[in-house]
Amino acid sequence: MSLQPDFVVVTGLSGAGRSTAAHALEDLGWFVIDNLPPSLVSGVVELVSTQGSGVNKLALVAGTQRYQEDLVPALAQLRENGSRVRVIFLDASTDVLVRRYDDTRRRHPFDDDSDSLIDAIERERIFLDPVRVEADIAIDTGDLTIHDLKARVVDAFSEELSDKLMQTTLMSFGYKHGVPRDADLVFDCRFLANPHWVPELRSSTGLSESVSSYVFSQDVAQAFVEQILSMFKVLFPAYLSEGKAYLTIAFGCTGGKHRSVAMSEFVARAISEDGREVRTRHRDIDR
Repeated sequence: MSLQPDFVVVTGLSGAGRSTAAHALEDLGWFVIDNLPPSLVSGVVELVSTQGSGVNKLALVAGTQRYQEDLVPALAQLRENGSRVRVIFLDASTDVLVRRYDDTRRRHPFDDDSDSLIDAIERERIFLDPVRVEADIAIDTGDLTIHDLKARVVDAFSEELSDKLMQTTLMSFGYKHGVPRDADLVFDCRFLANPHWVPELRSSTGLSESVSSYVFSQDVAQAFVEQILSMFKVLFPAYLSEGKAYLTIAFGCTGGKHRSVAMSEFVARAISEDGREVRTRHRDIDR
């Protein structure tokens, strides 16, 4: 009898944290194979699918070589075999990746000695665009420590969440710190009156009742939420029918401390009332 294990494929830009994500999965009990050429995926699948292999959760970490172009067909083959396959794509801004390479003094795999490190990173980014499209969850590691990244992976793949159809994360951010690269949907809350300009609210955050009350005392905030929740009633079933496992919805304001935080928390509560598993994450609340 053939047993089909669950698969997680870890891919993304060089220097974005693939090894860290792999270690987190290993800690969760996944059998990890690092730097596996996609051409060998079918052979590995055959080996671990046999009765008695003892492997029911296999994480494959795609290497840095240019054979990642073979990864998309390999993913298609896995899915055709009836396996459950989830793809993590790790990303970071070019500036962050340059700094990391400067710290490690390692050579970038796309460096052909004819141009700069920045050119090599951008060439790899373009090269991996087809792989990124296949991702179930994209994580921008630019603002994450090693411990933060491990926590994100554990949060997504811990055993108690493995049976959820779609994990939904509501996150807040500040536009002045950049739009999150790992968000599936982004909503701008800067049309709302800003609590920052109310002296007694400035030092508080959107987690406080006083700031939340101020934000939602505005009629336009209530109308905004109603429209969003109505849209989600259409989008969520559609995402599920397409097999999406992870959904990140981001709300932004200027600094990421007041309006976006209050909006994320409010919408998260509304969604959770429908019985969905919802997480909140406030990227810039402490900046």
